[in-house]
Amino acid sequence: MPNPTDTDPRATVSHPAPAGRRPEAIHRFLVQPADAGIVGSVDGGKLLEWIDKVAYAAAAQWSGRYCVTAYVGNIHLDRPIAVGELVELHANLVHTGRTSMHILVTVYSTDPTRVKPVQSAQCLTIFVAVDDDRRTVEVPQWNPTTLLESQRHRQARARVSVRKHIEEAMAAQRYTSAGTAPSATLRFLAAPSDINWGGKVHGGRTMRWIDEAAYVCGADWAGQRVLTSYFGGIRFYRPIVIGHVVEVTARLIHTGPRSMHVSVHVTSTDTHSDEPALAAHGLAVVVAIDDDGKARAVRQWEPVSEEDRALDAHARHLIELRSLVEPFTTAGAVPSDAEPSHFRIPTPS
Repeated sequence: MPNPTDTDPRATVSHPAPAGRRPEAIHRFLVQPADAGIVGSVDGGKLLEWIDKVAYAAAAQWSGRYCVTAYVGNIHLDRPIAVGELVELHANLVHTGRTSMHILVTVYSTDPTRVKPVQSAQCLTIFVAVDDDRRTVEVPQWNPTTLLESQRHRQARARVSVRKHIEEAMAAQRYTSAGTAPSATLRFLAAPSDINWGGKVHGGRTMRWIDEAAYVCGADWAGQRVLTSYFGGIRFYRPIVIGHVVEVTARLIHTGPRSMHVSVHVTSTDTHSDEPALAAHGLAVVVAIDDDGKARAVRQWEPVSEEDRALDAHARHLIELRSLVEPFTTAGAVPSDAEPSHFRIPTPS
């Protein structure tokens, strides 16, 4: 998988984006019953699939190239999305590196009978443009032109160093049999229905697997229904192809009063090889919920081994790092040129 650090010496130069091409994409649709998860609303995995698709559309449109997901940053699920709601996803370019595009996706949802949408989630994704040989290529550079774009561009640049610290902290951890924390593993073959138009398993599907494994681990520990409230530091390392044996292992590393922090690793293995390789890694925070969808207290997990204590400290460190991240400016905080287009109601003359 190409590295989003924009230092690949093999990178080739791409053609400039065609004149007039906008650095954004919008997807709009009604939530169907098949989109609902176990708790009856749209789960985090399905939402991540939607985010990955609209972000890809924006990245591919701007670069004029096939693009791959390299990183998905902090995503907080602000409110559940119900069946029958109208969803609008805005993917906006907020920063370009040498070969990467930082795409901010904002999710709005509302009952179709209402006028004012509600922001349901916001997520930063990083895509890398590649050529037909899967070599990274340079992308046209983007510069902000509006107040909202300028603010988000500054905020995206500020996140680069924080993201590097988060990646380094996550990569430095050890996950071995010395750990005693609860865990869950899903194992299956990558199917033809899992691949995207590039012939590989798309990032959104991999993130849905991460969400499902975190759900199993969290529900088993809590002994009740759980819902993912946060994803962070999802990094993609190598593509997964049809027929690979996929293992998604979720492990509890920290509990808060109502939350469970679950680290999830995705590995894939060619059926003709015995060597599994890391394909993706990320962190999910799940909360236990009651019948009304309200968060409930969870029993606390106590680290036992040295590895347990190290991972518990790691989770606390990630919480501190996340607190350093400035939230992206919302559309409602700036003039009306940033409002979701579908929900804008013309002013009567």
